[in-house]
Parts: sequence; structure tokens; C-alpha cells
Amino acid sequence: MSLHVLSIFGTRPEAIKMAPVVQALAHTEGIHSSVCVTAQHRQMLDQVLNIFDIIPDIDLNLMQPNQNLANLTAEIFTHLDPVLANQKPDWILIQGDTTTVMASSLAAYYRHIRVGHVEAGLRTNDKWQPFPEEINRRLASVVTDLHFAPTEWARQNLLRENIPAGQVVVTGNPVIDALQAVVKMPPTPEVLELFKHIGIPYDYTRAKSSNSSSPTRLILVTAHRRENFGQPLENICSALKDLAQTYGDGIRIVYPVHLNPNVQVPVHRMLGDLSNITLLEPLDYLPMVHLMKHASIVLTDSGGLQEEAPALGVPVLVMRAVTERPEGVSAGTVKLVGTDREQIISQTCNLLDNPAAYTAMAQAINPYGDGKAASRIVNAILNTPI
Repeated sequence: MSLHVLSIFGTRPEAIKMAPVVQALAHTEGIHSSVCVTAQHRQMLDQVLNIFDIIPDIDLNLMQPNQNLANLTAEIFTHLDPVLANQKPDWILIQGDTTTVMASSLAAYYRHIRVGHVEAGLRTNDKWQPFPEEINRRLASVVTDLHFAPTEWARQNLLRENIPAGQVVVTGNPVIDALQAVVKMPPTPEVLELFKHIGIPYDYTRAKSSNSSSPTRLILVTAHRRENFGQPLENICSALKDLAQTYGDGIRIVYPVHLNPNVQVPVHRMLGDLSNITLLEPLDYLPMVHLMKHASIVLTDSGGLQEEAPALGVPVLVMRAVTERPEGVSAGTVKLVGTDREQIISQTCNLLDNPAAYTAMAQAINPYGDGKAASRIVNAILNTPI
């Protein structure tokens, strides 16, 4: 009799990291795999599903404009419970720290269904940063039966919380599995058109360096976290504006802007009229990877880019006060710069103007895995008695 594993996710980052796992489950003898999406983020989720050819078995389609966390949580509980009652999976798999993760883990617990948590053990130990992700992942850990830690540091966090060692498996992060698959995909016509739009020629052989022969260096920006709404995001925009004015045609800042109005409104107001800043709609994962390949620097407050960009040799400046991914900071691939305008400007200028500082970050070893995390996760599930 096959082991039934139900993978549940709702956002683009979850889908990216779960895609290699879903594919591995589908090709593993002895496992019946099914997929449920909450569609917490509809459009951005669908982009990833299309790239990896994943067709959900159940689509809850819960996204609503400007929904708050309480309503979203209630909707997930209400709509997911009948799915669990009908499907009766042996395991659910969740990934990361979204509202979908927190609510799905509790819903499965109520139904006495085992929970496997991909990318378990990340911690800042500050319940407000990131908000609400830090609490989401802590709550999920309490009911999880098998914790797939991406690194030894994450494993140690779980052991300090009295999680039994036998329930924690260090797998690496499946985001590296996904990145390795997508980076091999050739640029589509849409990707080439994107590069034409931003004014950067697509170069199949370009080596990234702070003193690249290219006359224009690409700086890729993402900033959308809730804790950065308001003044922190205004500071980020002020820093980007100053960098654009200082370096002129020497840089091109490309910023795919999150759809949340708390991000859209200030970003377009402050940066919309600068000739060397291109503001885009949120990008599909494939063009985002191609932009990362061409970037000299990534400025971000996201989690996934802290893991992905270093795998491509791109230094990352993290515009947050704390990170739940300190492995990258320790390895030298990532540097925390916070949301102070002067600090963002100073650290970016250092990478643009100091080849030695740039090379030290670009050539540091990425600590997040070898591209085999999905197979380790599937093997752990198969080898865990029900």
C-alpha cells in the first residue's frame, strides 16, 4: 500500500522550494503524492507552478485583496479541514514560515496527521522580526513530526528547543535544487524582451565582477516585508534614489515591486521618475533567475534570495535588522545592512568601488546545499515508520 503524502503550499517562495520535492515524490515508488495549494498569493504562485509543470490536485483559491492575517488564517482552517478529512494523507508536507504553514500544521494535528516541515529550524529569536514568519515557523515546529533542517545551524536551533534528535534531518535547502534546474533553462523570448526593456544586453557568457567590462552594472532589488512598511521602506527608496543619482549610467537598478499597496505606492512615488531605475511587476521565477545571473549586487529583504544569489556568485546586502539565515553572513556571501539609508548607500558603494571587497563576497562558499535536498527529504519520509 502506497504512503500518501499531501504537499500544501500557498506562496511563490513555498512553491519554488517545494517543486523539487513534489517532483521527487511523484517519481518515487511506494508514495502516492498529491498537492493542495491555498493560493495565499495567486498570481505569483501560478507562475512557479507553470515553470515546474505542477498541476495541483486541490486548489483552495483563498487569495482576497488586502486580506488580513486573521481572516486568511480562518479561511485556511475552514477550507483545508474538509480536504484533510477527505484525503486522509499519512503525511502533509509544508515549507517555511507562511500563514499557510502555520494553519496547515495545526489543521493536520487536529486530524492526527503527521507533519513534515521543509526548511525547519530557522530562527531570529525575535517574535516581531520577521513578522509574522518567526511565530509561524515556531508554532509549526511544535506539532511537526519530521523536521527537514537546511543546515546544521538550523538543526541546533531545533535541538535547543528540545526537539528529539531522531526527528531532525539535515537535508540542505531545496531552493538550490530548484535553482540548479531553472538556471539551465535557456532564456525565453519574454526574458530577452525584459533585458531589452531594462537596457541591459543579455550575455550568455558574462562573468560578474564589480569592475565588469560592461559599462552598466545591474543591481537587483526586492523589498516587501511587513516590518519594512512605512519609514523603513521610505529609507530604502531614498538610498536607491541616491545611488541612482550618484552612479548615473554606471548602474541600472531593477526592482520588481510587490503587488501590496503598502509597497507599490511609496516605491512608485519615490522612484518612478528616475531614468536608471526600472520598476517592474512581480516577475516569474525564470526571468528572476536570469536577472540574478546578470546582477552585480542583490539588495533585498527577502529570505530566498539570501540563499539563491550566492549560489550564482552574487553578493547580497540584506535590508533587515536580523536574519534567520546567519549561515550566509558567517560564510561571507551575505551582509546585513538594515534599513538605514546611509548604511545601505555605504555598503553598496563599497561593493561597486572596491574590487577586493566584492571578490571576497562573490567567491565565498554558499552554505545552503548541493542540489540533493529533495531526495534526502523523500528518503527520510520513506524510512520513518508510521
